[in-house]
Formats: sequence, structure tokens, C-alpha cells
Amino acid sequence: METIIKKIDASQIKPDDFSEAVRILKAGGLVAFPTETVYGLGGNAYDSTASAKIYAAKGRPSDNPLIVHISSFDEIYDLVKTVPENAVRLSERFWPGPLTMILEKSDRVPKETTGGLNTVAIRMPSHPVANRLIKEAGIPIAAPSANASGRPSTTKAEHVIEDLSGRIDMIIDSGSSDIGLESTIVDLTVEPPLILRPGYITAEDLKEVLSDIEYDKAVLRRSKDDNIVAKAPGMKYRHYAPKGELTIFEGEPKNVAYAIKTAAEEKLKAGAKVGILTSDELSGEYIGLSEKYGSTVCDRNDGELLLIDIGSRDDEAGIAAALFDSLRKFDGYGAEAIYAESFDSKDIGQAIMNRLIKAAGYHIVKV
Repeated sequence: METIIKKIDASQIKPDDFSEAVRILKAGGLVAFPTETVYGLGGNAYDSTASAKIYAAKGRPSDNPLIVHISSFDEIYDLVKTVPENAVRLSERFWPGPLTMILEKSDRVPKETTGGLNTVAIRMPSHPVANRLIKEAGIPIAAPSANASGRPSTTKAEHVIEDLSGRIDMIIDSGSSDIGLESTIVDLTVEPPLILRPGYITAEDLKEVLSDIEYDKAVLRRSKDDNIVAKAPGMKYRHYAPKGELTIFEGEPKNVAYAIKTAAEEKLKAGAKVGILTSDELSGEYIGLSEKYGSTVCDRNDGELLLIDIGSRDDEAGIAAALFDSLRKFDGYGAEAIYAESFDSKDIGQAIMNRLIKAAGYHIVKV
């Protein structure tokens, strides 16, 4: 299959920008498109064959639910049995935006889209290209992240091309995603409502609308559990993982830096290529190691160590936006072992750590 690459300027959308993408979607094909969170891989949510194609293109387990994207609130009524008041209240505050709500599905939504569940995950993206595409298609679009299953999510069209070119019909290129982490997911089919995946919209944000909301215990888990029923994407399987083995170090900052330097040097002496994911606050701790092994910061490949400074710990939004791109840079560098500092598990930091822990396969070293 030859994948069409279509560039669309989100600030200057033209009347015919989406004509070919709409034709593909209505014919049961797949189109990758940008959202404010990450790039999504879209197909007709009402078409069980299209959903099966999504799973096949990604190499994704078919019991991992897909998120259905809509362009206006009225579209929700065809997707669910009932719309609870909590859904209305959350939508008024957070839609369009990076929030996904889980509700009881209607009979119109095939179980191929919902991973075999009687619930459906729904969100309304705020990205102008995503919203316009859904509106012009006139159908809800099922769209997980547009990456090969288990790999870091895609925040740029080049990431999608790397993973899915030749496996899907079209990729819409509209630059980088702003947020860089997938949407927050809230289950409204239970009492109290549960957060199944943290994201840019934090628990504190949600509690301003639903005071009794809680985290699902699986979200805060620090160890793998294959018995989890995946009511939402990312709950059950290893996700977001680079090709190299990722290990997270947590503890007092100076102790973390020392432990990472020790582990990295051991690997480097053995001839392995190594990556270190650091922050502004600790990046200076690795200068000696960088100089010794001819390392570079970010994109040059002239040493055995790639050091990526992901930004200041005070800028959680900036770290979130850069996370998946950084993990993919380690892949491009050929890092066999990657060592990451941990981050505070509050606000957006909860989402950052959720993704890092899944990417590391729960491999955390406390120092």
C-alpha cells in the first residue's frame, strides 16, 4: 500500500483539504491525523472492518479499546445508551479538549471498536484539523494513537511515517502536537467516577467539577498485572516503549544522578550505546560522563552516549510535550540502554510518570 502524505496548515484550512481523507474514511480506510494530544489513527467508528484494520495496522491487541472522536456534543447521543449529568458537566468544562469519557455504548457501536466491552470511550478534540476532519466526514472516528503498538506515541507526522507508512491509506501532516500526552480518561459508568488514565487535565481540574472522582487503583500501580481488564487504552499492556531497555531511577536528586552515572558508565565500558533522559536541574551532573564518552546533546551521533535534557521540572507541560519525541530520539540514536530520572507525581507529572513507567515496563530503581 502506498500511503498518501497530505500537508494541511491548521491556520489556513482550505475548503478541499479534507476531500480525499473523507473519501477514504467513508470507504472503510484509515487516515492518521493530528490532535492536540498526539496523532491519531482514524477509521469509521461504526464500521467493524475499519476497526479491525486499525488493530492490524498497529499490531494492537483487539481487547484494547479504541477512543471514538466526535466534533460536536450532539454526536454523542448515537454512541451511548444514556448521557448522564456528569458527562454534560464535564463536557461543558473540558470539551473540546484532552478529556475522554467512558459511557455505556449504544447498539450502533460495534464491539470491534470497544475491545469487546459494553462501554465506549469518547472525546472531542480541540485541534482544528482533527475537529474539521470529523465534521466533514459526518461520522465518529475511532482513533487510537497513530503508532505501532507498544511504541512511543506519535507527536509529529514523521513519527507516524516511521511506524505506519505503507500500512495505512493517508497521513495528514499538520506539525507537532501541542500537549504531547494522550487524553485524560474518566470512567462515568461507575460510582464514584474513576480516572483510568492521567493526562493534561489533572485530578485537581476534574475535582472542580466532580468532587468525588478518584483514581482507579491500576493507574497508580507500580508493578505489572496481566489480569487487568483494559477498560481504557494503556491500562493493560506495555506501552510507549523505546527499543532500548528503559530504567527509571527515583530518590533524592543527587543520589539519582550518581546512580544513573554509575549504571551508564558500566554499560558504556561494555561497549553499549546509552541514553540518559535528564532535566535542567540535573543535566550538569553528567558533563564529565559526556566529555569522557564523546557524547552529544540531542541530535548529533558522534559518541556512545546520548544525553537529552527534557527541560525544567518546573515546566511540566514542556516535559510532557517533549517526552515521546525524546524516547524516539533515543531509538534513532540506537541506544540499547536508557536511564531516566523520575519526576514529581503531581499535576501533569502524574501523567508523565504514568507514561514513563509503562515505557519502562515497570522497571524502577529506588536509590
